[in-house]
Amino acid sequence: MRYRPFGRSGRSVSELTLNLSGRTTARGKTSGPALVTEAMEHGINSFHLETPDPVLGELVGRAIAGVDRRLLFVATRIGNLRRRGQLERDLTPAGVTAAIDELLMSSGLEHLDLVLLDQPGEDELSHATLTALKAQRAAGRILMLGVAGFGSVMDAYVSTNAFDTLATPFNVHSDWATRNRIRAAVDRDMAVFGYDYFPDTLASLEQVESGGSAKRGLFGWRGGNTPMQDPYFKGVGTFAFLHQTPNWTAEEICLSYALSEPTIASVIVDTHDSNHLSRLADLPERSMPPGLAAQIEMARVNMAVVRSA
Repeated sequence: MRYRPFGRSGRSVSELTLNLSGRTTARGKTSGPALVTEAMEHGINSFHLETPDPVLGELVGRAIAGVDRRLLFVATRIGNLRRRGQLERDLTPAGVTAAIDELLMSSGLEHLDLVLLDQPGEDELSHATLTALKAQRAAGRILMLGVAGFGSVMDAYVSTNAFDTLATPFNVHSDWATRNRIRAAVDRDMAVFGYDYFPDTLASLEQVESGGSAKRGLFGWRGGNTPMQDPYFKGVGTFAFLHQTPNWTAEEICLSYALSEPTIASVIVDTHDSNHLSRLADLPERSMPPGLAAQIEMARVNMAVVRSA
């Protein structure tokens, strides 16, 4: 594992951050802590809780109880809170304060390294909520505050200089608006998390080739094309080569590509399988085959032409 500086915090985080979610806990009470322990054995010291769910808090608290807290980085997203089994949107001062209190209590942690506001809308984050979060930071209950999301609204939040961190999708499809947003954040000494490094279109094709069925619905194919009929994969100069590179899966290439962006401190990975985690943890030490980066850039340009046609 390799490590990068995390903005102006003076901290270093592993190039991979393990995402923890309801899917992590679905496999039983012991599998989640075991996965966190295994991640630490691979050198991963950064963990991202997808929601401030007390069950996730208990999970990560149990797993890292015997480790020097200064060596670990624990972040969570807030804004979507689980109540009565349902996710509800809440970015009120009382809501965010209660979420932090509950997560700290369930985990046994004295502080959270980072709280990320999950895709706040243009007028959704009130001055009162921001004041409440800054009070939590001043009290040492959270050390850093950030925003997570995509779209032009993130540009406005980056420009306020009120946040320490930006978390944003970054992958082979990322356009110049996304890349400029990341650079603007870095210019303001913000640390950057990347996520969604493996786009759904590419993941769907990999699932088909491995014998599964393509994703449908929200994360499925748009329109009626079969995977290899889709313009993303048909012919030379497309992303078809991602599935034709010896000793590399398409996911591994996409993750390696995200890791090649020097302005990103860490890439969030989502896995619940030990073998999968082990393969991903090896990626920071691997180099993409010669010429692959150029193929990716050529495919990116070609796909931009397809979109604009």
